[in-house]
Amino acid sequence: MSVNAYQMYKKTQVSTASQGDLLLMLFDGAIRFANQGRQAIAEQDMEQANVKLLRAQDIVTELMISLDLDQGEIAENLYQLYSFIYELLVEANIKKDVNLIDQAVRFLTELRDTWRQVVAQVDGRR
Repeated sequence: MSVNAYQMYKKTQVSTASQGDLLLMLFDGAIRFANQGRQAIAEQDMEQANVKLLRAQDIVTELMISLDLDQGEIAENLYQLYSFIYELLVEANIKKDVNLIDQAVRFLTELRDTWRQVVAQVDGRR
């Protein structure tokens, strides 16, 4: 498959996804980029590690700004958790510490799995 065909596929996938599916894509992306950053550190490619960890940080920032904090305590708690994950990724990037990346990935994976269950329940009601 050519690069352009793949890009068109991904663009169509995003533009036709539900809000829940978009959220899951964000989590998958953050996890993927964090793991790629971890791999780059293992390969001593610090420039690539920086690039990948910045991408993961950007996604977590997007998760933070997408929250409607007027919705109450749950949104505020999620914001605090996303902020903590963001800080883990920043510190991991500065120190090139794979243990901090692993912590961030564990949190992101748990959140993604929880949201996946919520999305499945909502989709099951439609």
